[in-house]
Amino acid sequence: MRKPLSFVILLAILTFSAFCAEAGDVYTAKVTGAISPATSGFILESIAKSEEKGATALVILLDTPGGLDTSMRDVVKGIMESKVPVVVYVYPSGARAASAGSIILLAAHIAAMTPGTNMGAAHPVTIGKEKPDKTIMDKVVNDAEAYVKSIARKRGRNEDWAAKAVTQSASIPANEALQKKVIDVVAGGLEELLISIDGKSVETKKGVTTLKTKGAQTVALEMPFKYRFLAFISDPNIAYILMMIGIYGILFEIFSPGAIFPGVAGGIALILALYAFQAIPISFAGAFLIVLGFIFFVLELKIISHGVLGIAGIISIVIGSIMLIDLPSGILSISWVTILLVAILSALFVFGILSYAIKAQLSKVKTGKEGLVGETGIARTDISESGKVFVHGELWNARSDGPIKAGEKVIVADMESMVLRVTKKGGTP
Repeated sequence: MRKPLSFVILLAILTFSAFCAEAGDVYTAKVTGAISPATSGFILESIAKSEEKGATALVILLDTPGGLDTSMRDVVKGIMESKVPVVVYVYPSGARAASAGSIILLAAHIAAMTPGTNMGAAHPVTIGKEKPDKTIMDKVVNDAEAYVKSIARKRGRNEDWAAKAVTQSASIPANEALQKKVIDVVAGGLEELLISIDGKSVETKKGVTTLKTKGAQTVALEMPFKYRFLAFISDPNIAYILMMIGIYGILFEIFSPGAIFPGVAGGIALILALYAFQAIPISFAGAFLIVLGFIFFVLELKIISHGVLGIAGIISIVIGSIMLIDLPSGILSISWVTILLVAILSALFVFGILSYAIKAQLSKVKTGKEGLVGETGIARTDISESGKVFVHGELWNARSDGPIKAGEKVIVADMESMVLRVTKKGGTP
């Protein structure tokens, strides 16, 4: 039976309307914390999903103290190559787009901030305590200055201020950034932002696009679990703790073979820590001092030093932890609380659990022949050439080189073919 023409037309209209509604949505992605490989992966995936769904725009809600240069450049390249307009919005009030975040903001098709936010302080910094070579540092700064100026020029923003953000660590609040044409919009909320940018034309990879965001539906993109997990372990404090757990576990397995779980857990934790340290530059001097601290702990258990080696180990671990990750801006650094907590737990671990494991390893064997020799028992029968004794809760056949009366205490001198050779307690073997 043929369906009425009006029904077919109505169905086509509804289908088209549904498609248009999805295509007209504004996607949002919330980004907080340091710019890391996990963060850049989430942003790039959000851009790809927005393009796939035909979104009107992607709004990145940004609040970051900065992050890694490589991750920041990946994000900037993704925005520059995007076919969908990308709006970077520093939100909520009190948020910031510092260091690498300010460059990402400058790269956006639309740069927006909410009142009470700030951006800037994009001077490059290096890892470690060692003072970098001036010539090399000058090259890094000059490269970053040229990079940020080219981005600002492409987006028609204030090049002079962008350069100062790199060379002088200049920072600027939202309203002043708007006055100096560093950003495009100051909006009090997402809805106000969508109204403010409605009708603006931007140039994307596929050409000039006019934004139609007023009254558009917003779709929040949640960070997938894999990126949340990678972002979690990439936190310097978490990576540091994982490294220490890995060392603890492997150390315990070495001194107590067969425990299995400490070794497995330690191996997994150490691998996760090594992954995190691929994204977080570390000082090898700091790492060596931490390892040296554990060597001191082991020596403390082997050598009588009256605690000197143990104290040296704690000091070595604390200093190594401070040196392990050290950025002047504090973006990627280990907190003092974490360092002190790990130092205390290290001492407890070595003088507690590890000490117990080593003592157990060095203690007298309590099974088989070795566990019986030297033990005290009771003669249950008269013993001369043969008899029976009660040792370790068991009745054993026994022999003696001299007469022993029933009820007398005996000492096990040897065992041959499941027969104990005993002597009278107080006698000679």
